[in-house]
Amino acid sequence: MILSLISFSSADEVKVFEFTKLELSELDVRKVRGADNKTFYSVGTNENGNFLKAVAENAASGLGKKIKIDLNKTPIINITWKVEKDLPGIKENTKKGHDFAARVFVIKKTGATPLSNRAINYVFSSNNEVGFNSASPYTKKSIDNVLSSTKYNLNKWITVKANVKDDFKKFHDLDVNQLDGLAIMSDTDNSKMKTVTYYQNIYFSAD
Repeated sequence: MILSLISFSSADEVKVFEFTKLELSELDVRKVRGADNKTFYSVGTNENGNFLKAVAENAASGLGKKIKIDLNKTPIINITWKVEKDLPGIKENTKKGHDFAARVFVIKKTGATPLSNRAINYVFSSNNEVGFNSASPYTKKSIDNVLSSTKYNLNKWITVKANVKDDFKKFHDLDVNQLDGLAIMSDTDNSKMKTVTYYQNIYFSAD
C-alpha cells in the first residue's frame, strides 16, 4: 500500500482524510493477498460534507495514509460511519469469518518490517457487541476492537471515538507517543459475502 502524507489541521485537531476525487485518485488501493477482488471505493457528498463509499463483494483492499499523530496532544480518534449492508452470521475472530463491513487501522512501527508493526483495528461489527475485542486470527500484533455494531445501528450514521494512546497500552502494553500510519478497509474475502459501507469525518482530537 502506497501511503501519502497528510497535513495538520490545527494544534488540537488533525483531519486524516478529505474524501475528494483528487485524494482518491492519488491513493494506491492495495488488494489483500489471496483476495479475489478489490474493494470498490468512491466519494460522495451529503449535508455533513464528503464521504467515502466502500463496496466489497468477495473482496479486500485498503486505503492508507502515512501519518505522524502526536498522541500526547491528540490521542482521540473520531470516526463517523454507516453500514448499509452488513455481514450477519460470520465468526469474526476466526480466519474463515475475519471480515468487517468497516475497519479503521491505527499503526505503530515497532520494527524494521511491516510484519513487526503493532496495530489496533477499530471495527464496525456485524455480529459482536460494542466493547468486544480479540487478537486477529492472522497475527497477535493486530487487535480487533468493536466500536459499533449493526445489531443496533444498521444503515444509520453513527459517530464514535476512542483513546488510541490508552488502547495501545491496554492491548499491546506499549507507551505510544506518536502514530505512524492509518488505513481504512472494508473486506469480505473470507466470507465471500457483500457489504456496503460509508466513512466520513475521520480525525484526531484532544478530547
